[in-house]
Amino acid sequence: MSQLSLESGPASVRVDATAGGRLSALIVEGLPLLFTAPSVSVQWGSYPMVPWAGRIADGRFDFAGSTHQLPLNMPPHAIHGVGFTAPWTVVDGGAAGLGDRARGTTIALDLPAPWPFGGRAVQRFELTDEALTIELAVTAEVDMPVMLGWHPWFNRHLGRADGSTVEAELTFLARSMYELDRRAIPTGRLVEPSPRPWDNCFTGVEDGPTLRWPGLIGLTLTSSCDHWVVFDRPGHALCVEPQTVAPDAFNRGSAAGGAPTLAAGETARAWFRLAWD
Repeated sequence: MSQLSLESGPASVRVDATAGGRLSALIVEGLPLLFTAPSVSVQWGSYPMVPWAGRIADGRFDFAGSTHQLPLNMPPHAIHGVGFTAPWTVVDGGAAGLGDRARGTTIALDLPAPWPFGGRAVQRFELTDEALTIELAVTAEVDMPVMLGWHPWFNRHLGRADGSTVEAELTFLARSMYELDRRAIPTGRLVEPSPRPWDNCFTGVEDGPTLRWPGLIGLTLTSSCDHWVVFDRPGHALCVEPQTVAPDAFNRGSAAGGAPTLAAGETARAWFRLAWD
């Protein structure tokens, strides 16, 4: 059982445990809010980023006196962790079997190589008539750095009944944006946000993020994460990604927004809520 179905009121959700534990569909009032045509694994649905989010420069970082090299799955960098390409295990399907309707499901993953520290990740999906809430927890086996986040690919255009299309409008206002170097890696320095388009990480969010397809539906995004990456360059999709710290945090000190260390036996948690109106 890899495809899990949840339904509540106007909403239906599919979770594909095999395809990286990702949300493979989110349909509200018959509208497909996520881009769900599988291509390469980084460009569809909404998937967890664990145990790191975004880019790790050159796939390399130092921790506890050792240098670790990760495979360069988006050369010249390593990107988005190991969870989105690994098959997860269904812990609680919430219903008897495939195709049954339920309002909650839990899946888990023992973090695989090439992640050098092990650990276990658990995702919980809870659906109501008004919102979907996803919780992500990682428990360490040994001391390790950790970042958590999600990477949704929202459809930029949705269709009306008359055959016309509506383009999504993004409302998003943040006080600060991470400066990028020439390799698109955050330097750790915060600057004033630049005009769109973006492939940037922001903090100090004051308004939004919300997506609205005028005349059809609105979507409000909230999270325990206090950093958001907005990638609005693709013509077919918008990515609005909550994460606990900015990309490449493994290579920054704490004063520049580095990743926290998770001690052996400790658990890091985050949540992401998508609410419609």
